[in-house]
Amino acid sequence: MIYLDHNATTPLAPEVLKAMIPFLTENFGNAASRHHALGCAAATAVETARQQVASVIRADPREIVWTSGATESNNLALLGVTHSAAYRKQHIITVSTEHRAVLDTCDYLEKKGFRVTYLGVDSGGRLDLAHLKAAITDQTLMVSAMHANNETGVLHPISKIGALCREHGILFHTDATQSYGKEPIDVSSMHIDLLSASAHKIHGPKGVGILYVRRRDPRVRCEALIHGGGHERGLRSGTLNVPGIVGMGIAATLPKVAGIRRLRDHLEKSLCTKLHAKVNGHHSDRLNTTSNLSFNGVDGAKLMARMPGLAVSSSSACTSALLQPSYVLGAMGCDDASIRGSVRFSLGRFTSTEEIDTAVTLVVESVEAMLKS
Repeated sequence: MIYLDHNATTPLAPEVLKAMIPFLTENFGNAASRHHALGCAAATAVETARQQVASVIRADPREIVWTSGATESNNLALLGVTHSAAYRKQHIITVSTEHRAVLDTCDYLEKKGFRVTYLGVDSGGRLDLAHLKAAITDQTLMVSAMHANNETGVLHPISKIGALCREHGILFHTDATQSYGKEPIDVSSMHIDLLSASAHKIHGPKGVGILYVRRRDPRVRCEALIHGGGHERGLRSGTLNVPGIVGMGIAATLPKVAGIRRLRDHLEKSLCTKLHAKVNGHHSDRLNTTSNLSFNGVDGAKLMARMPGLAVSSSSACTSALLQPSYVLGAMGCDDASIRGSVRFSLGRFTSTEEIDTAVTLVVESVEAMLKS
């Protein structure tokens, strides 16, 4: 199996597994049980990991809340802020290409009486800041805009979005699930108030993530969604997943992969030259790990079925089970044929040149066979 679906999930890094094993075996203590050595060891490990994940985004460790993953983090960011008695405004601005964890939560808030503005994107998948500025009203509470799109890898200018929000006294939440640990992020200089991330996108374990919540200038008020014990400074109750948290901490310290953009560009150039494929998404404002390609005259799902030895995606893994066309590519103005013929290739730290070359051969042979049949 050649695995090129790292935007869906990543394999666990060996050093991450090594760090987790003691907390699955002999160091099994509850981090809240600080009255004995096992609990203290767990609590210390949790705080070390909190520092490790905070350093990636230059945050204060006290601003990190442990969650079960980015979906919970997105829900806590949007619902926690809107449920807080500290805020009276009821208008939210987001983008039509956000992950379903944001869009579905916004849909829920609309049913509860909030007004949500869904901004469009251009053909490259980018948000127009002028449109964002025009959408702001005196009732706008929050803007939620992802850093990197999960299907195309397109990057939004979060520094400029954050500056615009700060200028208007609006909270800014970004879903950084795909960019955390891959792109530089500084929550202070970028004026980010809330940020979501997940361990399993950076070669960490599934089932653990973070929500960054700003403590000052401004202090963000956020209501808990899960009650029962007041863990995580009252923001997220429940026994902490110590092995997972330790794993995310180590995953956050892994060095960035050198040369991964070269591999992605090699993949794109080869397939575009041999098959006249089209890249979906802006040429440069895009994650180095992600390539969304459309193949003319080919159904992406059927193409994948012909290549059981190649793990790729025809849409985001979270929505592909719905058997619906990609709403992200639709928002970018792609025609039906391009959407049906789209395949997402996403690379990771273990991807090799040999794997890319083999993948190109598999795709070329499969597409040519489909076009002939």
